[in-house]
Amino acid sequence: MKETKVPSRVFRRADEDAATVREGTHTPQTEHPAYRLAFQDMDFLLREDLRPVRFQLELLKPSLLLDEAKIASMLVIYGSARIPEPAKAQALLDLATDAQSRRIAERLVEKSKYYDEARKLAQLASNFPRDESGDRHFVVCSGGGPSIMEAANRGAEDVGAESVGLNIVLPHEQAPNPYVTPSLSMQFHYFALRKMHFLLRARAVAVFPGGFGTFDESFELLTLIQTGKIERIPVLFYGRDFWNRVVDFDALCEEGVISPRDLDLITFVDTAEEGWQIIQDFYADRD
Repeated sequence: MKETKVPSRVFRRADEDAATVREGTHTPQTEHPAYRLAFQDMDFLLREDLRPVRFQLELLKPSLLLDEAKIASMLVIYGSARIPEPAKAQALLDLATDAQSRRIAERLVEKSKYYDEARKLAQLASNFPRDESGDRHFVVCSGGGPSIMEAANRGAEDVGAESVGLNIVLPHEQAPNPYVTPSLSMQFHYFALRKMHFLLRARAVAVFPGGFGTFDESFELLTLIQTGKIERIPVLFYGRDFWNRVVDFDALCEEGVISPRDLDLITFVDTAEEGWQIIQDFYADRD
């Protein structure tokens, strides 16, 4: 008796119909935009009415790619796009032409050490072994841009590991840094969905000195933990002197707008080894 085999599907696949359309006849009817398959009609997909659909697509695509790459958790590294590696920082100082630009360049030289620390932290995290099911943990993820973000992806590449880059379309030209794994380099239209993907798999976050973007990302994370929307995870702020200079955390407590215990959500660190040990200790003996 022959074995009964039930087909897994009977409908044609979308890519098959798309190929049929490309090879179809050309008439006034078929050439009109109204005749296009909806999923191939870019003018239709970019309509204002389709924003909810674009939200869904931008949420779904990265999730599928990260699932397929067996990335179960990530170490997310935030930081400035303007702090160069030490050699390049010194070049900025050498090119300074007035007192103000020299002061700024001197501060960038001081902070350039964090490029190296971000790179070393990424190296340490990228050596974390897969679990029994083959899933990867503490995969390094950055915003995909230059400076501290570049250092994060570069550190992963140093040890032969893949890393994630979540880039964003901006009015001025930009591109992913060359150390992001191409198959894990993703581009976003919506800042909100990009930030969501940073945190959906984040099991630790390292925040290096940065500007508005770093503030936006890190303080949203602190708010989510503070309000109980997500469970507590290690949040490492690199450079106590920098952060205490640009944000008066104690004043927030004194003004009564945050609780003193809210400051416990932040751990100030200076070195990659110190930060990685804190992450390991946090998850020691946890299910």
